[in-house]
Amino acid sequence: MRRVLIAASVVFCAGALALVVAVVMVVSSLAGPRSAPDTAAITSGPVCPDVEPVVVGTISVPAGPIAGYCQDRLVNAAWIMEAAKAQGIGTHTQAIGVMTAMGESSLRNIDYGDAAGPDSRGLFQQRDNGLWGTYEQRMDPYTAATSFFTKLVAIPGWKDLTPTQAAHAVQVNADPDHYTRWWADAETVVAALTASPAP
Repeated sequence: MRRVLIAASVVFCAGALALVVAVVMVVSSLAGPRSAPDTAAITSGPVCPDVEPVVVGTISVPAGPIAGYCQDRLVNAAWIMEAAKAQGIGTHTQAIGVMTAMGESSLRNIDYGDAAGPDSRGLFQQRDNGLWGTYEQRMDPYTAATSFFTKLVAIPGWKDLTPTQAAHAVQVNADPDHYTRWWADAETVVAALTASPAP
C-alpha cells in the first residue's frame, strides 16, 4: 500500500509540473516574441547635431556631447574659458566659471530671469543692479564671464574656497551648495576643450 501511495504522489507531482510548464508556454506564446531593449532609450545624454568644429579664441569647439552638452552650449563654455585666460586664470578656476554658468543657465545665454531675479540675464544670470554692466554686456558671454572672474579674484582668500563656495561668493545664491552638482561636469568640459586647441 505504501508503494502505491508513493507512486501516486510521484505521478501527481509530475503531472502538476507538466501543467505549470504548459501554462507558462501558452502565456509566453500569447505575449508574442520578445524584442531587444531600445538602446536609444537607455543611452543617456543628448544626440548632438553632426556639425563642424567652431573656433572660439584659442579653442576648437567640437559637436559634442561633452558631459551632456552639445556645441551650442560648449561654445559658451569656451567663451568663459577665454575670458578667464585673458586674466591669467588657470583651468581649475575656469571650471569654477563654467560650473557657475551650468548652475545658473545650463550654459545657455538666456534673455530672461526668474522669480528670485526677474531682471537677471545671460549665462550667469547677472542682475540689472549696476554691478554687472549694461544689458548688452550681461548678454555677451565673454564680457559676462570677465565680470564674474573680476569679482571672484577680488574676494579675499578666494583661492582657499571650494569651487561651490567660490561661485556662491560671487553669485550670492540662496543655497551655498547649489553649484556642487555641476563641478564634475565642468571639469570634464574644461579638460576636453583645453585638449582641443584651435588649428
